[in-house]
Amino acid sequence: MIDAWLRDLEARHFANLRFSEVTRALRALSSAYVERRESALADHRALDGAGKRAAFALYYGPIHFELIREIARRLTGDPSASASSATAGKEGLPPQGQERKTPGLVVDLGCGTGVAGAAIATLTTPPSRVIGIDTHPWTLDEARFTYRALGLNAEVRRGFAGRTRIPDNATFVVGAFVVNELKQGERDDLLREVKAAVARGTAVLIVEPISLRISPWWEEWAAAFLQMGGRADEWKIRVDLPPIVKRLAKSSSLRPDSLTARSLFAAK
Repeated sequence: MIDAWLRDLEARHFANLRFSEVTRALRALSSAYVERRESALADHRALDGAGKRAAFALYYGPIHFELIREIARRLTGDPSASASSATAGKEGLPPQGQERKTPGLVVDLGCGTGVAGAAIATLTTPPSRVIGIDTHPWTLDEARFTYRALGLNAEVRRGFAGRTRIPDNATFVVGAFVVNELKQGERDDLLREVKAAVARGTAVLIVEPISLRISPWWEEWAAAFLQMGGRADEWKIRVDLPPIVKRLAKSSSLRPDSLTARSLFAAK
């Protein structure tokens, strides 16, 4: 199913764009996220134009899918696994089949193209249901495509992560690379909502870039998750990325060999 999604993803975005156009857009997109993150993210300007949108979906989509999937497998398969064991590629993975949990409802805050929620949902047998929440019409349409291509029972809702009320029946909440984009008051509101969700028995996973320079709020959130009995980790994970990601990376002089991130996780 994942291979079919990747094939459909390529066909979708290369239907009207040449590889060179997507490569050029990826260089600009990478620069926007690394060098001009705050201004580029304002009003979703980083996703202006078909080329940047294709680059985001084809390059960052599969990378984030694999990253979130691997982090979740380590955290839910073996809660005692250390961050150092997770840096050693495939070491520290739960035994085959152990990661298969009872399906439930996954809520993806700031879902983007839907890959984070899909990564969590596909770790259960049968896959869990997904609700993807975002503000951008293009990302919501792309999330619909992702869910459909992966055969998931899912819906998308236009909404703001900082003002989301997590459903009482949610079993897992994921917020991937979204909390950092919120204003301080919005983060405070979301943290209160997260605490209430964890108290009800909902598992919550927050993933953000490894750099603390753009996340001055991290220590406060980490302390809150530790108080809830959760954990804070740093990850350096090696995965076998799809061919399209490798091709785009090579043409754009990017090196996604090791995926890095910080995560917060809590579950009763």
